[in-house]
Amino acid sequence: MAQPTATWLGRRFGATIVWLPFDLHPEYPPEGLPRVELLARYGDEMTERMRASFAARGLEYNPHPDVVPNTMKALRLTELARALGRHEETHDRLMDAYWAEAQDLGDSAVLRGLAAELGLPDDEVEAVLDGDRYRERIESSTRQATSIGATGVPAFLLDRRLLVLGAQPEAVFEQSFAELEAR
Repeated sequence: MAQPTATWLGRRFGATIVWLPFDLHPEYPPEGLPRVELLARYGDEMTERMRASFAARGLEYNPHPDVVPNTMKALRLTELARALGRHEETHDRLMDAYWAEAQDLGDSAVLRGLAAELGLPDDEVEAVLDGDRYRERIESSTRQATSIGATGVPAFLLDRRLLVLGAQPEAVFEQSFAELEAR
């Protein structure tokens, strides 16, 4: 499934979307963070706000009920897919697996299954999941994004000049592109 905002930006403004890796929570333990800890921090209302935001964009919000994953392995897997010319489909599939299907993207077995479904080469997948391949690329990309003000996902850098943070409604992008044209 294409990401609705990215698809709309392409149609409306001719924008090209390049998804770059961003490790939002490198502090999460390898096994992930128990979802109850996240809910204790942000409250149960967060779930309903997220569900409503997703629904407004035609998406399903159904993340794993027990764990918020450490996504480093998933990010490394998407970088393998980028190297193989298969990033977009892999990115979209992993997003669906997490947000709509409640799969734990920090679990190597889950990632192996998704990689097999996508037809990624088993030996390459194992090299990524069993090691640190692509870690430096992800850490570098995360540092670069943080240096320009990215604090969450998604973050859109428009024309290398204007940062739009979060899953914003179309009106925010209309205003942002108008601002860029006025500069």
